[in-house]
Amino acid sequence: MSTNEEKRNKVALDPRPRARRGRKTTSCSQCHARKQKCNRELPCSRCIQRGIPQLCQWAEKEKGHAMPPERVRTAADTQGTELGQLYIARGAPSFFGNSYFGHQVAARMIQESAPDLPPMSLLSSKDSLQSFRNDSGPFSQVWDLLGLLPRNKVTVDRLIEKFLTEINWAIDTVHPETFRSQFAEFWGRKFGFDEIAGVDLRWLALLFIILAFSVLLDSPTISSPEKRKESEEASLRFYWAARRAIVISPSFHGESLDLVRAGLMVTRYLLYTRQVAESWLTISFAMRMAQAQGMHIDGEKWGLSRKATEIRRRLWSSLYLLDKTIALALGRPYAISDHMCLIKAPDNIWLDGLTDEESSTATAHALSYPTMSTVTRLGSGLGKIAGEIQDRCFGLYPASYDMVIEMDNKLVAWKEKLPSYFAVEDPDLSLDESHTFLPWHRLYLHSAFHFARITLHRPYLLRESITNRFSLSHEACISSASSDLKIRLQSLNYGTSGNMRWTLGTHNMFNSAFILGIIAVRRPIAPQTTAILNDLEEYCERLRKDVWLNEFGLAEVKVVELCILRTTGLAQATEQPGEQAPMSPPEVLPDFMAQERERNPMMSTPMNIESIVADGSPGHPPGSSPDIMWPAVWEDQNFAFPQAADLETWEQMISEIAYHT
Repeated sequence: MSTNEEKRNKVALDPRPRARRGRKTTSCSQCHARKQKCNRELPCSRCIQRGIPQLCQWAEKEKGHAMPPERVRTAADTQGTELGQLYIARGAPSFFGNSYFGHQVAARMIQESAPDLPPMSLLSSKDSLQSFRNDSGPFSQVWDLLGLLPRNKVTVDRLIEKFLTEINWAIDTVHPETFRSQFAEFWGRKFGFDEIAGVDLRWLALLFIILAFSVLLDSPTISSPEKRKESEEASLRFYWAARRAIVISPSFHGESLDLVRAGLMVTRYLLYTRQVAESWLTISFAMRMAQAQGMHIDGEKWGLSRKATEIRRRLWSSLYLLDKTIALALGRPYAISDHMCLIKAPDNIWLDGLTDEESSTATAHALSYPTMSTVTRLGSGLGKIAGEIQDRCFGLYPASYDMVIEMDNKLVAWKEKLPSYFAVEDPDLSLDESHTFLPWHRLYLHSAFHFARITLHRPYLLRESITNRFSLSHEACISSASSDLKIRLQSLNYGTSGNMRWTLGTHNMFNSAFILGIIAVRRPIAPQTTAILNDLEEYCERLRKDVWLNEFGLAEVKVVELCILRTTGLAQATEQPGEQAPMSPPEVLPDFMAQERERNPMMSTPMNIESIVADGSPGHPPGSSPDIMWPAVWEDQNFAFPQAADLETWEQMISEIAYHT
């Protein structure tokens, strides 16, 4: 046997561990991954500064001589930890990392105080960093997103302040001081290759959607059309960047409150741009991110602090109201099931500016005293009724009219319990000056109430009864639609920021002007029809003057103008019962109909008044489908309005309803 073979055999039989060649690790895993100096404590100073002390770890071979004699957090330690102590995980305000706790697991954990809670599933920094080093992997995604930010910090600072001072206080998006400090920390990081791994995409998604709003606020209405177009394009770029970050961030970081807030604001952005159908998808995604953190279980059950519990309650209530109302508007299933949740309404108290110790002893106010939390507390109650309306009146099986009356009684009872400063009729405005958020919160609650009541009674708007059985639905529709339109006409007098605050509620999920237009078409010579037409014409005129009106808003204006046109034609024909009423002259048509008819000769022609009044034949109006009886479709409880951009469908529907008048 050769000398080299003898040496190899001796090494193989030697039980003592061999020393590793090369440099020894002198930093914890986090500092080593970032190539930073470490003070070799547990946790080290840099991990404490980064807010991730629980991730500070050392290799097993280094623990004996490189770490102080302090205990290391083990799986056994984690299993005996209280639920509330697991609130901070993975360096961001997430709940249980990337673990999903359904209602079954949550119930067991609550009942047993989680004695066998498994350790959190944390990605190692080494694995995470390796994925960023792969140019074909996630690193390129993060790098592309960072490239969409403005290069000048002053510009971003100005945009953030625009949002915080003009929008944030009305819709409770972020805590201003916390967000400013987070942005300062984000911008102050070292722009190195390895530092990309430390970018929190959950918070970055929130930053992008805030910039999507604020870039529109930063452009005045008096600017040139080219400047406004640039602002709109920049806003859309930030919006799509936010959606992109929302989608990919759970793959890196798990869930967090910032991610839920980003999803909520993306939904509000879609409501602002009148893309209601797409908002149904984004609110569902935001809700799933909230459930993944256990937000469907009240924070008291998790043992969280009172301040954290109230923040989670407010955020969940905002998700809840939008989920229920969007689903009701579209006739689609909602995402939040009440019997799978154990959550309380927010208390009437505002704790964001207090410490945890101060919050624990603070006393909630009576509803007679308004706070920023009052609107979410009351909104959650209205959202519950909206969900019940969809379950019991718009489900798979037809509901009786008695059920509709029962649901209307619940809506009226909710309305009558509102505090005086939120009263639907003759509210007390004395506190508006000292509480600047009150006018906007009042507007959000009122519009949501009118939306729910109109939707409840809409199938019975066209129904007639010799016993006047459906008079409640007729009166409720015209009352709520008129009140809501009045709010719109008053609010459209504001500037860019005011109009944006106005559209972030439920206004753009359902246009009450549609209902008033149908009422006018149905009763062209009724005493109130002239006043309705005047208000609708004023509404359309104001919207057309809005320089930020997009194609979705313009489509709604066209539908309302179509109702005005039909009603005017019917009224003129009725005034001449003994003469043959001519067709509406071409100059009476709105410009948009003339242009579209030139592009599409097959588009239906204006309704022939002669066929309705003079001839009285049982045929259908020109352009309508003989297979569709729109009055009957309207009365179907499973019918939801078509998209406003589907002008041809709206024209057929309005023509059919006018024909059967």
